[in-house]
Amino acid sequence: MGLKIFSVSFALLCCFCSLGFCDQDGFLSLACGGTTNYTDSSNIWWITDSDFISTGKTTYVDNIEGNSSGVSLRFFPDSKVHNCYRLPVRNISSLILVRSQFVYKNYDGRGKPPAFSVSLGTAMASTINLTTNDPWTEEFIWPVDKDTLSFCLHRIRNGGTPVISLLEVRPLPPEAYKSGMGDYPNKLLRKSYRIDSGYTNGSLKYPADPYDRIWDADKSFTPFHVTTGFKIQVEFNLSGLSESPPPAVLQTARVLARKEVLTYNFPLDSLGDYYVVLYFAGILPISPSFDVIINGDIVQSNYTVKTSAASALYVTRKKIKLLNVTFKSKSFFPQVNAIEVYELVDIPPEASSTTVSALQVIEQFTGLDLGWEDDPCSPKPWDHVGCEGSLVTSLDLSDINLRSISPTFGDLLDLKTLDLHNASLAGEIQNLDSLQNLEKLNLSFNKLTSFGSDWENLISLQVLDVQNNSLDGVVPDGLGELKDLHLLDLENNLLQGTLPDSLNRQSLEVRTSGNLCLSFSTTACGDASSSPSIEAPQVTIVPERNKGGHNRLAIILGAVGGVSLAILLIPLFVFMYRRRGRTEMSYTERAVADVRNWNAAKIFSYKEIKTATNNFKEVIGHGSFGSVYLGNLPVGKLVAVKVRFDKTQLGADSFINEVRLLSQVRHQNLVSLEGFCYESQRQILVYEYLPGGSLADQLYGPNSRKFSLSWVRRLKIAVDAAKGLDYLHNGSNPRIIHRDIKCSNILLDKEMNARLCDFGLSKQMIQPDATHVTTVVKGTAGYLDPEYYSTQQLTEKSDVYSFGVVLLELICGREPLNHSGTPDSFNLVLWAKPYLQAGAFEIVDESLGGSFDVESMRKVAKIAVRSVERDASLRPTIAQILSVLKEAYSIQLSYLAASGHVN
Repeated sequence: MGLKIFSVSFALLCCFCSLGFCDQDGFLSLACGGTTNYTDSSNIWWITDSDFISTGKTTYVDNIEGNSSGVSLRFFPDSKVHNCYRLPVRNISSLILVRSQFVYKNYDGRGKPPAFSVSLGTAMASTINLTTNDPWTEEFIWPVDKDTLSFCLHRIRNGGTPVISLLEVRPLPPEAYKSGMGDYPNKLLRKSYRIDSGYTNGSLKYPADPYDRIWDADKSFTPFHVTTGFKIQVEFNLSGLSESPPPAVLQTARVLARKEVLTYNFPLDSLGDYYVVLYFAGILPISPSFDVIINGDIVQSNYTVKTSAASALYVTRKKIKLLNVTFKSKSFFPQVNAIEVYELVDIPPEASSTTVSALQVIEQFTGLDLGWEDDPCSPKPWDHVGCEGSLVTSLDLSDINLRSISPTFGDLLDLKTLDLHNASLAGEIQNLDSLQNLEKLNLSFNKLTSFGSDWENLISLQVLDVQNNSLDGVVPDGLGELKDLHLLDLENNLLQGTLPDSLNRQSLEVRTSGNLCLSFSTTACGDASSSPSIEAPQVTIVPERNKGGHNRLAIILGAVGGVSLAILLIPLFVFMYRRRGRTEMSYTERAVADVRNWNAAKIFSYKEIKTATNNFKEVIGHGSFGSVYLGNLPVGKLVAVKVRFDKTQLGADSFINEVRLLSQVRHQNLVSLEGFCYESQRQILVYEYLPGGSLADQLYGPNSRKFSLSWVRRLKIAVDAAKGLDYLHNGSNPRIIHRDIKCSNILLDKEMNARLCDFGLSKQMIQPDATHVTTVVKGTAGYLDPEYYSTQQLTEKSDVYSFGVVLLELICGREPLNHSGTPDSFNLVLWAKPYLQAGAFEIVDESLGGSFDVESMRKVAKIAVRSVERDASLRPTIAQILSVLKEAYSIQLSYLAASGHVN
């Protein structure tokens, strides 16, 4: 939540920060815990840190070395809070130096200096131990890739309270510290040493170094057999040194008095990889030549320093604990002017922006502040989250009041474990079918009533725990398609009937106790729908010791009484169950009877359906509803027969909803309903047959004709679909929100004319002036309006968002959620949007080649980007989209006519 507050105030903060930057060209100097701004002896402007962090307490310490007036401190006693500074860095430089000072000085009177860790961005950068050094200074070089940089302090076990006194950001030359780093991508540099060789009079810093690097004298590292150093005023051409060391540093050198060896020994904090920069400048009237040796290896032979010239050597060394730098004479006297040594620290890759966005929406949905800021995996995983590298692979939101499974869960494509037990979930199990890596799913101890659909898509599922819910009906066949499933816990639900044979295998444990009647045998329960059997309670009696015969008699009598009570209650349970079934049937029968008065198309008997489909011989499609079969009516008309397998009340409601809507609307770009069948709990819809299949089939199906979908054909399909949607929004009375616009719900006839289908989730806007419908979130992951699933307020703009995703698919030729490529490309909207906003068409589907007019593409790209804005108020209406698509279509037709291309 703090990140959102920060983003809102960022613009105002930039104005304030400019006061801290203006005098030193991008310097940001924070007096942590301070209450006033001030200018130090180097004329550097320091400001208080309160606008950059929202946690911690402040205090003041007198008489700190190097600062006789003392320093302010910020400390963090609350271990449950993220202690992070948000540093604005984008407009400073592409490479920055971050320096921090940590002071204890017994400010709390406890005499226990703390130890803690600090991180930059996703990198755990260092461990601070004020027991060994107080104050403690750390310096890092960071490659800027975002507008803000998080600098965080983290508690460690038994380490005490983190504390900080100063935090500085300094711009560096953009190309500095990159030479020789080819084998070390994605690293930050942690300073070990920065030595001004031959200089012994304190440290050199700003303004001598305009980048405010601190160059220490080398008296503490005095090498063997050396002179006291040379200092000669010589002008140097520094154009060849991307680090731009200050001339004052190059004008001093450590030079060997005799033709022997010059050696520096640098102890290192830890075993690791290190980056070394050696600076040389020709301040002598001779040009010495020498070998440069690192830890016994010659890294440069016969290195020559030319008079009045400056140069540098860049060396990396892996897995070292001690650094020995030796210069061995070849001619004249070996020398060195400055040395920098840095530890190379990994910068872990960030989690995919799709994942981060999904988790933040889920956090909003919980209504809790879970402290989910920055990256979910690095430097430390968020609470409730588990990671493998930069991938979020587990999520535990058990005991949190979620109420429903948000569609956003479907965007967490890397999940292997999802634990939502005791999360107050109700209704249908939904929005999880895209999680193809999911291995363990715990939905136990909730109030779920329906299995939902698409279980066969969870191809990696190994454990499914749905015990102690209110699941009723039959167990779906799709569970049997999960070949890796080895535990299925169905205990204590309202399930009944025959389990799918595909679940009856040796490698799978199925737990069924506590249901009405659930068995692999077709005869074990008799007619489960009419006379469900109820097992007598299974009572386990554990006798207590040393209670005597009277207690044993009481136990026996209690057991007999319990069995008698169960026998008396069984008829009552059976009566209640039958009555419930009759009530539900009467409701559905009334709805079906109402359909007869809606001027609906033909009502088919199940026998007619079986004849038309040749006993359901030819499957032409699958979906969340069930299967679609090819049928042939007696009049010779081909039809598509959609058979719903979901026999729950939710499935019946969806079925009735679609029949009602399609009986009321007629439009050339909406699929027409030929009739329906509702007989013996069978829910069947009969549509006109469209031989072109769906747009999804054309783009991605096994028999995809993607390469025949030219830009003009794609535009025609988009125009047709927009016309159908425009009719629903503006031409129908009452208005209709489709709620599931996607490529698979756009069907094509043989001339590739498009029609919208599948109105099972659609909602009517009964009130003419209504702005939205508050409803449980339904739809398809990747197409769902983010504002809808965060507010549960459905509007026409929700359809616009989904249609915008379809337009992006037509432009880019890829699905909304795709787990190939880099993490930032998984989500089509997040990946494509910045490219198209910049007018960069390299992401256009390669199958289109150069056969499109750029202006036509530009218009569609622009309206598509506007359609998928997170803020619904910024999206166009479908009527505006249709107008733009018609223009783009006309432009493309003119282009083809002028160029002689075939459509």
